[in-house]
Amino acid sequence: MADVQPFRGLRYSKSLVKDLSKVICPPYDIISPAFHEELHKRSEYNFIRLEDAKTFPQDTPTDNKYTRAAETLQKWLTDHVLIPERKPAIYIHDHYFQHQEKGQRRRGILARVRLEEWEKGIIRPHEGILGPARDDRLSLLWALQVNTSPVLAMYQDRRNQLAAVLDSQDKLKPVIDTLLPEGDRHVLRATTDNDMVEKISKHFDELPLYIADGHHRYTSALTYRREQAAMNPSFSLEAAANFVLMSLVSFTDPGLVILAPHRLIRGIERSVIETLETRLDEFFEITRLSIGTKDFWQKIDRLMKQPGSIRFASLITNTDHVSVLTLKEHSIDGQTMPLFHSELYRKLDVSIIDHIILEKILGLGIGGSDETKISYSYDREDALSRVLKGEYQVAFFLKPVKPELIKAVADANDKMPRKSTYFYPKAPAGLVINKLTD
Repeated sequence: MADVQPFRGLRYSKSLVKDLSKVICPPYDIISPAFHEELHKRSEYNFIRLEDAKTFPQDTPTDNKYTRAAETLQKWLTDHVLIPERKPAIYIHDHYFQHQEKGQRRRGILARVRLEEWEKGIIRPHEGILGPARDDRLSLLWALQVNTSPVLAMYQDRRNQLAAVLDSQDKLKPVIDTLLPEGDRHVLRATTDNDMVEKISKHFDELPLYIADGHHRYTSALTYRREQAAMNPSFSLEAAANFVLMSLVSFTDPGLVILAPHRLIRGIERSVIETLETRLDEFFEITRLSIGTKDFWQKIDRLMKQPGSIRFASLITNTDHVSVLTLKEHSIDGQTMPLFHSELYRKLDVSIIDHIILEKILGLGIGGSDETKISYSYDREDALSRVLKGEYQVAFFLKPVKPELIKAVADANDKMPRKSTYFYPKAPAGLVINKLTD
């Protein structure tokens, strides 16, 4: 099924860029304005200049973030700041990070993967996308003709057979081993041995891939490929634009961490907020826990993890308790949940919140202008604090989604609501670039 191939990646020259910790950056979609500025100051070669160049009020169609990124890329190639790998390689990327005060390692395979249209079911999404982010990445593809950051995708590794193959490559000397100022460490090994590359690629011959993070990047790459093919009569199946850079991670990798995007709501009429608990009682059994109770979060976790029912928690402004909400059996029907979705979708915590609470009770339009009233936090203490401070009116606390549930939704040819998952940490930009020109 999935066609996973080696490629001649572009990487920073170690002779010109001696400290890679100053040039690696996160992907474009999680960089705050302040951190954006800091990355520019770290190094004249920081990858942010390609991944998400600065914008200015005076930008024009011929002088903008995309044209400036293209000029930067061309200069770095001319000056040999970026140099190609001598031989095609599949890269093994070990990302070391801290989560819940414990050291973790997520192992990914960086390779180029053949683009497949969604309907083939070879590459499977689990979330929908928004137009602006897709258009931004498409504009960058046309300007640079490279993949700057990878799409994160998951794969099955029954009996950890591929894991054993990857472990055998630990003996290779890393081509990158750098510790970032934020504390994450990145170790990259380039596997160029033909037999080993074939073993890795062959593992995916009968397997689909499941996009974890990077739906916009993948969709943009599909559009770019279509547009290139339409413009070029000699466009071949092996043209570089037929492929996209991916980081492939096993479903069972111990470092595959998924955080819950807790919902934060504001801009709701006071009368609606004042009657919210009464309305919630129509659909949910409510268990209240006073804020500040001993072992507060542990008690909430125990309640939310009880099997057999859909449970999540909420905090409403000007109250002194968090409510654990357990869905009543009669609550899911054609009036509350969309029938065109799978049964699995209709029983997701996040689907219940989006359709029953946000849409039906609070009257918010999901995906439209009301999106400005919804924010997300991946730290429940932070979400709690924002409501207590009065920044938001309501918080909804979710459980993290398990990888096997993501797979099941995708296998059902369905998609979860937007912002259902947050894969932590994000795969970085700047370790290796995939060229889209031959």
